[in-house]
Amino acid sequence: MKRILLACGSGIVTSTAVRFKIEKQLDERGYKGQYKIEQCKIAEVVAKAPGNDFVISTTLKPDNLKIPFVRAVSFLTGIGTEETVAEILGLMDA
Repeated sequence: MKRILLACGSGIVTSTAVRFKIEKQLDERGYKGQYKIEQCKIAEVVAKAPGNDFVISTTLKPDNLKIPFVRAVSFLTGIGTEETVAEILGLMDA
């Protein structure tokens, strides 16, 4: 089971929209039931990182983060989405 933190500025609006897109991508590729996503504010990421496998965020990487970080602005812009999905899949298989 992979534990994923999904962060945006407020932890609600943008991360919710991106969450549905990520879940769809993962489920379509056979990962359904193999991950848990917790949404949070970007300001909470460093404190919540322990116990999680990686972070997906629509904002900049926080300083002092000790787990892998995926910048997922592509899910909002539609540009570079496949590269972002490939990065997430690589972390799912790690």
